[in-house]
Amino acid sequence: MNINKVKRTLKEGGTAIGTMVFEFSTPGIARLAAEAGAEFIMYDMEHTGWSIETIRDLIATTNPAHIEPLVRVPATQYHFIARVLDVGARGIMVPMISDAQQAEVIVQSGKYPPMGQRGAAFEIAHDGFVQGDVVSKIDHANSEGLLIAQIENRPGLDNLERIAAVDGIDILWIGGSDLSNFLGIPGQFDHPDFVEALERVVDACNRNNIAAGYLVNTVDEGALRLRQGFRCLAYGGDLWLYRRSLRQGIEGLRASV
Repeated sequence: MNINKVKRTLKEGGTAIGTMVFEFSTPGIARLAAEAGAEFIMYDMEHTGWSIETIRDLIATTNPAHIEPLVRVPATQYHFIARVLDVGARGIMVPMISDAQQAEVIVQSGKYPPMGQRGAAFEIAHDGFVQGDVVSKIDHANSEGLLIAQIENRPGLDNLERIAAVDGIDILWIGGSDLSNFLGIPGQFDHPDFVEALERVVDACNRNNIAAGYLVNTVDEGALRLRQGFRCLAYGGDLWLYRRSLRQGIEGLRASV
């Protein structure tokens, strides 16, 4: 059973950098990301319409010895969280967390007893289909699973300290676009209200010994977030990275004609 390298890195005060996938549900996408140096790959179910079957196939082609497979589920519901973990995700992200009760649902759905209420099934995808001691498997899953709560609305900010204090939550992740929308400043990521919200999240994470996370689309933006105290970054998503790289190449070729 492999340790969760991303979780260990963050627990030790380090920084983890990965990427997100929204469009390319192909067998090689995780290997490409790992070859590029990503420490985790986050498969998105919230905005893609991907089913659990698609996620299962993507995770089956993701080697956790090389890159950690994480999944953003669409809602704070047991059947999303537990099923995604059962098909082999090493961590989950849950959007629109507004209060500590929702954060508790994440933990209860994602951890086996005595920490939570996740239903038991062993010798399936999440434990590599192998036989073994059930107690050891439970302990391993509870200790190595990564649980991420997204802060992206006003109630989430209002209840920030209580959410951060929920035992079992490892990362508070800012949903930048949604948070700016709910603050009434859509896309204004340098607005004082948005900057203050980021500072509050980082401070709450630091006080509770957990990490702050963010999706960035450029190196400069990532460097800024790192300076602000974020320690878990996703660099871009597959569709945006592909479009940007293709456009740069095509524009460069046209300029050479």
